[in-house]
Amino acid sequence: MTASKTTSTTAGKKAVPMVRAEGVHKSFGSAHILKGIDLEVAPKEVFCLIGPSGSGKSTFLRCINHLEKVNAGRLSVDGELVGYRERDGKLYELRDREVAARRRDIGMVFQRFNLFPHMTAVENIMEAPIQVKGESKAAARERATKLLDRVGLADKAANYPSQLSGGQQQRVAIARALAMEPKLMLFDEPTSALDPELVGDVLDVMKDLAADGMTMIVVTHEMGFAREVGDSLVFMDDGVVVESGHPREVLGNPQHERTKSFLSKVL
Repeated sequence: MTASKTTSTTAGKKAVPMVRAEGVHKSFGSAHILKGIDLEVAPKEVFCLIGPSGSGKSTFLRCINHLEKVNAGRLSVDGELVGYRERDGKLYELRDREVAARRRDIGMVFQRFNLFPHMTAVENIMEAPIQVKGESKAAARERATKLLDRVGLADKAANYPSQLSGGQQQRVAIARALAMEPKLMLFDEPTSALDPELVGDVLDVMKDLAADGMTMIVVTHEMGFAREVGDSLVFMDDGVVVESGHPREVLGNPQHERTKSFLSKVL
């Protein structure tokens, strides 16, 4: 099953998908987590993944940037295989340095914020551009300051994570991911660890990113966000894509009994 949004180049040809999954399988020991995932995400698309805990959503997200290695199938980002190169019809795993270089184009925001506790907000955002890209401290600080302003935290640059609320820490984490100027952003339930009153500020930042044309894959339980901002939605269960389509169609008129059962409990 494929979920995608058709985009065209000026020549009328279909654009290269930002993400393409072909028969992706992933196991941990005897546990078969992903059982043949096929889907495409177009450039500038907001692609939402929903489903019960343990359905494979987060594992799939981690496979996209090779934090987890797939056991079978292929994953590509912007036309390039993730973690592998192909030669004579066979796949060969890239060296760690090559994987890290390709991972620069993919930003990821986790459920937990994972900020460095001994660094201020602005220092957290500066770290990767300095260490990975070799940017000067002045250039990294300038971009970090602009990103803090973008996520509504210009006045928190000198604050340490312990001095920030959960929602503020998550917005710093988003700014940190954006500091590497990624072409793709992955969000793994970015609001699930937040108090309800803090969710809105994080979702507003994500809506702004979507409006700016950032390609995003979002694992979420925020059905309102999926309905309002999403271009495509996939419902996963037990490692497979059960149903896919436009968020309003899937959420408003699910076709599969398993989808209906899940949505009846969360809507």
